[in-house]
Amino acid sequence: MYEGVLILESLKVGSGLAGVSLGVRGIRRVEVEGTSAEQPGVWSLVEFSVEDGERLAGMLAEVLDAPGWYADFRDERETFVVFPGRVFRYARGDDAAREAAKEFGRGLRIPEAQLDWGR
Repeated sequence: MYEGVLILESLKVGSGLAGVSLGVRGIRRVEVEGTSAEQPGVWSLVEFSVEDGERLAGMLAEVLDAPGWYADFRDERETFVVFPGRVFRYARGDDAAREAAKEFGRGLRIPEAQLDWGR
């Protein structure tokens, strides 16, 4: 089972996720510092679990807004980091693959402090 957090503001307006079963573990709104010019200062977070990580990653790659957004989720073996149009999937602890995903995020002008997903 994969677990992660989805920022609702990261989705393109008019888009959504259908056809994948998410277990909602929690929902909260938070004030965020260090956002980019394209990001609001308050985010709505959905903590979720999902069985089919590959399917969710493909769907998120189509609905995440650009620039400056990503989603990540992981299980005990691997991590998915999804950007608009691009999915990184790598074994947990693979620092080179993690750095490649971070570098891609930097190219999308995601603030460095936000490139902090788990290992």
